[in-house]
Amino acid sequence: MASQPPANQLPLFYGGLAPLSSQLHPNHGLKPRGDLGFTRGTHAIPVTVDEFPLVQRHYPIVFGVGDNPAPLALVGLQEGQNLYLGADDQWQAGQYVPAFVRRYPFMLARLTPDAQELSLCFDDSAGIVVENEGERLFNGTEPTDTTKAILQFCEQFEQAVMRTRAFMEELTKLDLLMDGEVTIQREGLAQPAVYRGFRMVDEQKLQNLRGDQARKMVQSGLLGLVYAHLFSLSLISPLFERQFAASQPQAA
Repeated sequence: MASQPPANQLPLFYGGLAPLSSQLHPNHGLKPRGDLGFTRGTHAIPVTVDEFPLVQRHYPIVFGVGDNPAPLALVGLQEGQNLYLGADDQWQAGQYVPAFVRRYPFMLARLTPDAQELSLCFDDSAGIVVENEGERLFNGTEPTDTTKAILQFCEQFEQAVMRTRAFMEELTKLDLLMDGEVTIQREGLAQPAVYRGFRMVDEQKLQNLRGDQARKMVQSGLLGLVYAHLFSLSLISPLFERQFAASQPQAA
């Protein structure tokens, strides 16, 4: 149910990556983003620990499967179905839009495997970084305020990613993750709906942590993040109801 791309592939949403520079893009600008239609084909969006306090109010937070699981906000319960995107490709009003979505089509990346620094890149297939249109990205060789703001957002996002990795490493070290399963019995349905394919924190193991381990988690703030994840799981039932409603034939 909650999948994430292999490490050797481009991140979710990205169809390509090109470095942004005044040499290559002297007259390019940023067009206003008209919609978020690029998110329609996903049901699980990566989130950082910095977002947990907000995300847990809107979406279930689970963890992906694989060797390097990441936190994911569930915006649907079926592959390829974002239940928060309307027919007009607009995100539902009042619902939090994850930073991973807001960052697109930009990101920081190493231009070569041995590069020491990250460079600002963009998905050149997105169609919103265009020549002689939109808000200019460079004045001569100098980045404009628009580009500076994009770079700052991407840098803050990367810092949050590092904190998220540290959080996941701690969960793995403490062996707190287990395979998740949620069963939902809805009145009128003959069989309960069962969802698997994600990971979650094992509450029994959490309760059995040694005192020094629990104290360290409290002091570092990790315990609060764990409980944000656990509390958010109560939103799977409302998400199921949203999916059920979306599957019903629309009245003429």
